Amino acid sequence: MTSIEKIHSLNKFGSRPGLDRISKFLDILGNPQDKLKFIHVAGTNGKGSVCRLLSSILTDAGYRTGLFISPYIVDFRERIQINNELVSEKTLDEAVKKTFPIVEKLREDGCVITEFEYVMALEFLIHSEAECDVVVLETGMGGLLDCTNVIKPPLCTVLTRIGLDHTAVLGDTIEEIAEQKCGIIKSGSVVVTSPQRAEALSVIQKTCREKSVPLIQSESLDIKVESESISGTSLSCNGMGLTLNLLGNHQVENAKTALAAIEVVKQSFEISDRNIINGFSNTTNPARFELLARSPSVILDGAHNPDGISALRDALKKYFDNKNAVLILGMLSDKDSKNSVRILKGLFDAVYTVPVNNPRTLPAEDLAEECKTYFEKVTAFDNVFDAFDKAYELCRSGDKALVIAGSLYLAGEIRPYIISKTK
Repeated sequence: MTSIEKIHSLNKFGSRPGLDRISKFLDILGNPQDKLKFIHVAGTNGKGSVCRLLSSILTDAGYRTGLFISPYIVDFRERIQINNELVSEKTLDEAVKKTFPIVEKLREDGCVITEFEYVMALEFLIHSEAECDVVVLETGMGGLLDCTNVIKPPLCTVLTRIGLDHTAVLGDTIEEIAEQKCGIIKSGSVVVTSPQRAEALSVIQKTCREKSVPLIQSESLDIKVESESISGTSLSCNGMGLTLNLLGNHQVENAKTALAAIEVVKQSFEISDRNIINGFSNTTNPARFELLARSPSVILDGAHNPDGISALRDALKKYFDNKNAVLILGMLSDKDSKNSVRILKGLFDAVYTVPVNNPRTLPAEDLAEECKTYFEKVTAFDNVFDAFDKAYELCRSGDKALVIAGSLYLAGEIRPYIISKTK
């Protein structure tokens, strides 16, 4: 098996919250995570954008910067980066060769390591051996029992906007989910939070008080939108002119959160205004309201829960107001598809539903039935490629925008195909 095949072979063991297994594994590896400094990022939406902004700024400042994000869009190595570049195949192969036999031995002893736990351990090992100065670390699911939470108190703990997602594991209410996310808050760190619903903010404030941790709310940062278009957003903050390539009001919110976190990190690292300016202009985030083509416009967005779908809706109204549009939608069965579809009511002339290349996919026919409540023209397709071909021709002839959304797994499957078809 190749290294990637070995990693994915662990997927069959599912996702099981808890730190006992990963702690045992890391102890055998010599606890590489203890040799690193971290910025730890949790939340429901916006984590990936905030992480990429932070990594880009720190890299521009000359620090050897590790980045761990999930899921990947096209290439598995997107998950583990150094200075915003994918780790080499050689580095990944060597790390797997060193560690996979340990996973197999642990399994024989009754300790079954899951795929996410294994990838997490690979990240710690690779970034430690690369002697990274700092690692921007995105949680997987939740926080308290997420295996990223084995780290010691980070330089900064970041909480992006918290909403309803992974409810089967994290809880049915915003308060319950916020309690899980707040599990990454550790005494000795500083917490930065994005704007939150009142019930989430209350939990964050309570946790910070109990652990005597300073809390900084990013919305207190004075940042002004100077201009915005489909090509990007111009911002001003403390005399700095910033160009944000990430589109939408929610990305301005993420930018504030990243800036607030950088102010905390400045206590440990030298970061100039120029580093921040360059970091912003160099940041991209695939499949987050990503404009992949013009004439017709093709938008790829990994929005997969009501909050993410709401951000997509707002961005579409901002940049494509009154323009006819077609939607290709594919969702997982454990997501809130009914509310997500309702939020998009009235925005599209036609909706094409597709399956997602994931065992948890919501069948296209079932999703189509949900869409028919809010849209007149709904068609279920067997695969996303046929749906794209049909929708793209329709948009080319009718001056319509084409939007693909519903899952980051779907985005990863279709993104290379879109690029090849729209060159």
